[in-house]
Amino acid sequence: MMTASIDPARITILFGGLNKERLVSVASAQALHTALPDAALWFWDADDRVYETSGAALLGHDRPFENPFKADGKSLGSLSQALDHARAGGRVLVLGMHGGAAENGEVQAMCEVRGVAFTGSGSASSNLAFDKVAAKRFAAISGVPIAAGIALSEMEDAFEQYGKLIAKPARDGSSYGLMFVNAKQDFVAVRNAAKVEDYVIEPFVAGIEATCGVLEQVDGSVFALPPIEIIPADGGFDYEAKYLAKSTQEICPGRFTLEVTAQLQDLAVRAHKAMSCTGYSRSDFIVSANGLIYLETNTLPGLTKASLYPKALHAQGISFVEFLNGQIELGVARLERSAMRGRQS
Repeated sequence: MMTASIDPARITILFGGLNKERLVSVASAQALHTALPDAALWFWDADDRVYETSGAALLGHDRPFENPFKADGKSLGSLSQALDHARAGGRVLVLGMHGGAAENGEVQAMCEVRGVAFTGSGSASSNLAFDKVAAKRFAAISGVPIAAGIALSEMEDAFEQYGKLIAKPARDGSSYGLMFVNAKQDFVAVRNAAKVEDYVIEPFVAGIEATCGVLEQVDGSVFALPPIEIIPADGGFDYEAKYLAKSTQEICPGRFTLEVTAQLQDLAVRAHKAMSCTGYSRSDFIVSANGLIYLETNTLPGLTKASLYPKALHAQGISFVEFLNGQIELGVARLERSAMRGRQS
């Protein structure tokens, strides 16, 4: 049920986007619509226009991680025009998007300047967390252990030193573009990829992959959810392993010692606060023989039925609907606080 303080007719699930993660976004929207069946559905398509769509079209779309979705409703124009509609209608946006402009703070900034309420972190913290280099720097300031950064020009020397490296886009998600540098032949692929977008190169750290969600409640309290242990299908948690491979295991709560569990939760909250995240986030780590290593923080983690954050909510005893209602209330409260500051200035 929707919280009594917010009219269900004002809730709108915005999903899609122009980046590679729009397929994940459609799967998230399917889960969001199931939990919030009365919410309107707006799809930001690859043609850079936003369309209304029906629940039947969304839920009837098979294999969303592989097949592009097409809305069956009228166009609302560009994203700017759609957000103008949202402002005029007093809508609250549930952001079901991932990566790109949805996670780098651009969409949030467009909402903020219009006075449109939305779920998740604001523009500044979204932009900070989306940049893996900047996020690592702020995480380290808060006492979170990070891996050493390696410049592209130093890759060969670093490979000789560490024996294995990992390279990933500095600003992307869902493990798109993730590359393991296992041999000198892999240098070419990394250099070619770095011509298209900035890449983060780090020593490969052997260990158990782990992720830990953080949740902000309506009363403002922030706490970590049970950490999840990830066992990838083929040794790497890339897009295929996350969403397509049958053999990937995601164990929640993870089989960590009490001490490691407490450390993961503490560091996830530290990272969340270091980047001034609001609502919810999920931080990824490697549990190595030498301790924990921070990888990144996601301000709009996947909310699909297969995603990690909903699994952690379930393990915590929090229903998906309860989580969403709380996030909607937080988004409305943030807008009200912003409006109040504007009146006082």
